[in-house]
Amino acid sequence: MKTKDILLTALKLFLICAVAAGLLAAVNGVTAKKIDEINTQNALAAQKEVLPDAVSFEDLTLTDGAAGAAGKDADGNTVGYVFTTSANSYGGTLKLMTGFDADGAVTGISILEINDTPGLGMNAKRPDWLGQFKGRTDDLQVTKDGGTGDAAIDAITSATITSRAVVSAVNAARELYREAAAQ
Repeated sequence: MKTKDILLTALKLFLICAVAAGLLAAVNGVTAKKIDEINTQNALAAQKEVLPDAVSFEDLTLTDGAAGAAGKDADGNTVGYVFTTSANSYGGTLKLMTGFDADGAVTGISILEINDTPGLGMNAKRPDWLGQFKGRTDDLQVTKDGGTGDAAIDAITSATITSRAVVSAVNAARELYREAAAQ
């Protein structure tokens, strides 16, 4: 091939890539607002799921930059808090939202992101497994790791790493609750 042919081919490829990048940027610009709206709606739905007694939520920013929200009743009184936390799990980062009532008891958990093995780690989304967290006021441990009594959470069969990740994220949320409740 001649130098002229190589340069012409390179120029064509550059133009194709530039046009493709421009089109992707335009599509992103058109859809970004809608994606943000959907994410906001999903976050509000998760907040209401994990703290059903709240009718509205007020954003909180804690000292380490962590974010959460105070759940308010119709009169504006704080009925609890919700926090989004994450932990390393078998399939990557697991992200969940945990709700706490005003006394520090877990009111609910919503798994926002999980990429664990279907049929094993994905069982963490099962309501019967997540239900064992409700009402808990102590830092938790997976039973395989020595958890007993009020601190014990039964591991998901063949998915101990996922179980530990969920417990770790809930315990991280509890620390944020303690900080928010002390303010």
